[in-house]
Amino acid sequence: MNTVVLDKFPCEIEVAALLEKLHIKKESDYSDEVERMAAEAQMLARPKIVYKEAAIEEKGDNFVVIDKIKLTSRVLKENMEEALKAYPFVVTCGTELEVWSNQYKDYFASFCADTIKEMVLRSAIKMFEEQLDKEFGLGHAVNMNPGSLAEWPITEQIHVFNLLDDVEALIGVRLTDSCLMLPIKSVSGIRFPKEGTYENCQLCPREKCPSRKAPYGS
Repeated sequence: MNTVVLDKFPCEIEVAALLEKLHIKKESDYSDEVERMAAEAQMLARPKIVYKEAAIEEKGDNFVVIDKIKLTSRVLKENMEEALKAYPFVVTCGTELEVWSNQYKDYFASFCADTIKEMVLRSAIKMFEEQLDKEFGLGHAVNMNPGSLAEWPITEQIHVFNLLDDVEALIGVRLTDSCLMLPIKSVSGIRFPKEGTYENCQLCPREKCPSRKAPYGS
């Protein structure tokens, strides 16, 4: 399947949810500034998604081969044991919001901008998952993301990007020499059908992660 790009879909920044995330009450002196920033971001936000359907060609003790590219991870291989297809992806808040956020230098405004970008990214991920599951009839599916677990290191992002052709040209996301993504509020991974429940969080001991979906060791 050819690589698919989604970059024209609704993105609503809910001010009430934003204030809640920032622990700011509606009547606070800071709420007007937060609402102004949310309105600015709403006008500029253009989150983007790139993905494809790919064949799983081989599985070993600690690796899988997808479209001739080897991904090395014991946990990834174990979770994909029954899967025949895989869906590599990159989702980003977009370069537009990254440029917008760079104007804010003081701590409060910078933190607000960062939270807004995170909300836009999470909304785009949710939209992507719903779109993909509907398009391919995946039933129950899960994501794994390189760098979120020691068992699948961040350097594996190179291979996910290679599965998707020129990600920077397609949606503006690039990898640094240390395999971090820019814009920072971006996520890469593999989505695949899997019975039962699985979240990376189950193998991650970071207690105060704001994105935690499941308890460690569950």
